[in-house]
Amino acid sequence: MNNPNEKTKLDYHGKRRLSIGRKIYYFLGKPILLATIYTLIATCKIRVVDRNNSIEKLVKNTGVFAPCFWHQDLLITLLIVSRWLKKGFKGGFIISPSVDGEVPAQIAKSWGAEIIRGSAVRTGASAMRDIHHFLKRGISIVTAADGPLGPKFQFKMGVVLMAKLGDAPIIPITCSCSKAWYLNRWDHFMIPKPFTKIVVMIGGPYNIPKTSNMSELEEHRNNIELILNEQKSTSEKLL
Repeated sequence: MNNPNEKTKLDYHGKRRLSIGRKIYYFLGKPILLATIYTLIATCKIRVVDRNNSIEKLVKNTGVFAPCFWHQDLLITLLIVSRWLKKGFKGGFIISPSVDGEVPAQIAKSWGAEIIRGSAVRTGASAMRDIHHFLKRGISIVTAADGPLGPKFQFKMGVVLMAKLGDAPIIPITCSCSKAWYLNRWDHFMIPKPFTKIVVMIGGPYNIPKTSNMSELEEHRNNIELILNEQKSTSEKLL
C-alpha cells in the first residue's frame, strides 16, 4: 500500500515524473526558444534606468539582495539578469518544481545561475531552507513577487520573509514596452513585439529589518507593493 504522506508531499511540490517524450521536447525546445527570444530582443531598443546605482551593487556582489519583479515582466527581467550574471553577479532563481518549470530551469542554468526548484510563497519550509542556504553562500535570489499564480501585482508575504531571513535588501525591477503581446492568463504575461521600445527600471534597495514583527512585515509588504506599482507606472511614462 502506498504511503499517503509521500503522495501528499509529491502533490504539494507539484512534481511529476519526466516522460521520455517530455525530455526530448525540452532538449529540442530550449535552443529553439532561446534563439527566438534573442532574435526578438535584438530588434528592440532597451533603456535601463538605474535609480540608486543598484546594478553596480549586484554585479560587484557587495552583499546578498532580493531582486523582485512582477510575473508579467518575467521574460525581459530574466534577460536583463542574464547580462548581470555574465558580469559576475552571483544570482539564483526560484523556479516551479513542476515539469513546466523544466525549460526555464535549464535556460537559467545555461546562464550560470543557481536554481531552487520551489516557491517562496507556496512550497513552504523546504524551499525556505534552500533559500536560506543560498543566501548564506552569498547568492542573491531573484523571484517574481506575485508568483507563481497571483493575484497579479500583489506582493507576497513569502518574499518579505525571505528578505528578512537572509537580511537581503529588496531590489524592485519593472519592465514596460511600447508595443507588446499580453497572454490571456492570470499575469497577462508580456512579450515585446519586434522593434519596440523597452524601459527597464531598477529601484531600491529596500531593507526589511530582522527585528520586524508580523504587523511591521505587513506594512513593509504593502510599501514594496506600492513601490513596484509606482515604478511600473513611471517606466511606462518613459516610453
